[in-house]
Amino acid sequence: MAWLLVIVAGLLETGFAVCLKLSHGFTRLWPTIAFCIFALGSFGLLTLALRKLDVGPAYAVWTGIGATGTAIYGMIFLGDVVSTLKIVSISLVIVGIVGLQLSGATH
Repeated sequence: MAWLLVIVAGLLETGFAVCLKLSHGFTRLWPTIAFCIFALGSFGLLTLALRKLDVGPAYAVWTGIGATGTAIYGMIFLGDVVSTLKIVSISLVIVGIVGLQLSGATH
């Protein structure tokens, strides 16, 4: 259950990063409100998950999901440049997340 909270928190991190971009420096109301909601949800769920999980792997998975989700969203919907190096780098982050899960380092 705790890992599910981390996964959802990571997806919400993607949401708050995208809304941060769309808010244009907090000058647009609705993206700014969405940013606040996503950020509070993300940090709240991560906080709950950390009651049961070690901080290192949980934080790495949370940031990995947020970073890869944001990069992918940007390339698909925001016109960010797509390159082979970006795709390979995103793949390496995903491999790292899976490696942490398979390492059995957390309870």
